[in-house]
Amino acid sequence: MPLIRSLFFVLMCFAPVVWAADAFPAGAPMKGPVGFVYAIYYAEAPAAEPLAALNAALARQGGKITVVKDLAEAPTAPQVVATLDANIQKTYPPPSVRMIEYFGRGLSKAQAQALQLAQTALVLEFRAPASPTYAALRAADSLLLQVAEQTGGLIWDEETREIFTTAEWRKRHVEGWQGDVPNVIRHTVIHAYQGDNLLREITLGMAKFGLPDIVVNDVAHSQNNQAGNLINILAQALVEGAEIGQGGAMTLNLKTIRHDGFRNGQLPSLVDNAKGVAQLSLYKGQPEEGDPQNRLLEVGFERYPGPDRYARQTALFASLFGFTDTLQMVKHDDAILAASAAAKAKLPALRQRFNAGLKPGEYVIVKAPFATPDEGREWMWVEVTKWDEKEITGLLNNEPAQIPTLHSGQIVKVKVADVFDYLLYDGKGGEEGNESGKLMARQRAGQ
Repeated sequence: MPLIRSLFFVLMCFAPVVWAADAFPAGAPMKGPVGFVYAIYYAEAPAAEPLAALNAALARQGGKITVVKDLAEAPTAPQVVATLDANIQKTYPPPSVRMIEYFGRGLSKAQAQALQLAQTALVLEFRAPASPTYAALRAADSLLLQVAEQTGGLIWDEETREIFTTAEWRKRHVEGWQGDVPNVIRHTVIHAYQGDNLLREITLGMAKFGLPDIVVNDVAHSQNNQAGNLINILAQALVEGAEIGQGGAMTLNLKTIRHDGFRNGQLPSLVDNAKGVAQLSLYKGQPEEGDPQNRLLEVGFERYPGPDRYARQTALFASLFGFTDTLQMVKHDDAILAASAAAKAKLPALRQRFNAGLKPGEYVIVKAPFATPDEGREWMWVEVTKWDEKEITGLLNNEPAQIPTLHSGQIVKVKVADVFDYLLYDGKGGEEGNESGKLMARQRAGQ
């Protein structure tokens, strides 16, 4: 699988998405002023007075950022309002232990627990003109590191909702730049929201670059890594100055990404038939509860063929990342049929589990037959999105070899009685089921 930053699955449902019809405006999407909030939390008394440490760090930077009482509506240079808040349990509470479990970067359990009792934080609200060199962001990130190291605090990023030790902040935010080009993965995160058995993936943190956050709707669980990588590559291209064409059209080419670390981290993951290129349709995204307070850019898939949105989405992923799907001729002997019968016996309980709600990251695929034009059968996998007593609706997980009317990613329906086997993925690399498939693999190997 392509390298991807961790996705955070949020345990909530969202309303069915009304797909945005308005194309994202053509041209450079960067827009100012750029504003963002950082904070330094103190689980213990600061090792040095925070405001004095801030002023000293600002002086060492040579005036790159100016402290003001009130931020200008349209500043001509970077500004910051600094507040030492000694009542944060009421005014600016630290992230919970559970939140730190997902968003804590480098924190130990002891640090997470101690942070719950923190009383003081240095809150820094920045505003600056938009700039392709990201000078204000770079100066602010360096400033936070200096002050946190001197005072012994933990750094909070309000935009991405992450908290860092100083070592992790240095690694992710201060290091990793290539000239004026940041590695966007180190400055943003993706949230994956569980919807009606599909996912909605969205970035947090693009506002720090003066750019819109990126949304991909209706993502199959089996394709969440590919959707996340598509978002990463698009975000990096925008940070590097990519512009949007008329009607929201954009050609995304991984090989033209300038940041060597980002590009080289992605290229080895492409399979042999990958083009490394995607033709995007970009729209004004519609905000949902919990989204960042920022413009949204939604990725569409209309420039690819397919009978529905899901098939076109799969076609885009195949172009960008490549695909592997081979036709295999297998004899259903007695052992394989017995394994299938055992799998069928587990389907009622699996259906009940599916309809009760799977855990974040879990998903189910089932194997079923599809009629070929020559009156034969081609067995393929379907990712389940709806499971009734007698019928399963889902997304085709294979590219058919003998059925030209079907395409990978297409919405299909299969009879429960026709299901041959199942696979339950836990989202962490583990799986349950497909015992018949394991027998088939040994059959093909001649064992």
